[in-house]
Amino acid sequence: MKTNNNEQAALKPYEKYMIYGPEALSDRELLALIIRSGTKGRNALLIAEDVLEKCGPGRGLAGLHHMDISELKEIPGIGEVKAVKLKCIGELSNRIARQKNTFAYTFTKPEQIASYYMEQLRHLEVEECHALFLDAKCHLLCDKVLSRGTIQTTLLPRRELFLHALRANATQLILVHNHPSGDPTPSQEDIMATNYIFEAATLMEITFLDHIIIGDQKYISLKEMGLFNH
Repeated sequence: MKTNNNEQAALKPYEKYMIYGPEALSDRELLALIIRSGTKGRNALLIAEDVLEKCGPGRGLAGLHHMDISELKEIPGIGEVKAVKLKCIGELSNRIARQKNTFAYTFTKPEQIASYYMEQLRHLEVEECHALFLDAKCHLLCDKVLSRGTIQTTLLPRRELFLHALRANATQLILVHNHPSGDPTPSQEDIMATNYIFEAATLMEITFLDHIIIGDQKYISLKEMGLFNH
């Protein structure tokens, strides 16, 4: 049975999902399905509207990554349980984005690495540095969060980096960190740290493949830029 646009818009989100599928739902309707219940005088759709407004102009659902539970609870109709649920939805989207790529390819190209970490890192308000430990065929053995810094910088614990590499029996190494500003342009500190790690890795007989800096939907490879002595 076909319905016109006005009839479709009038359907409750659940009914609309069952007839048209999830791709037909707006962001507000998707959130309303997750929120499920409203409060007196405010249904789930109105609360979902408030959530999107709280996310900030132009951010849409991605704004959930920038809010903590206390901020979500400031929205009328969002208690602790619903706030936790919304944050878990954001984390779930991150993990799906990463895990679908984990076994799809080897980590040989900067765009592959950036794709794997983009959703996890681009929303963070502070810098976070990850080390990827790889085998000889560039398969990911494990990754470790080396540090979480201020919005200006993250301090890289070099000794800890190579202890992790030895424990993982890694033969190759990649660094990835984000710039909360959204601009992945490397700082002088980034370049100096990269060259220091390259020299130390050479002494340890571990191949340092690259250092990727994640911005907002963009990235930079220090190897491609020729910024360390690879």
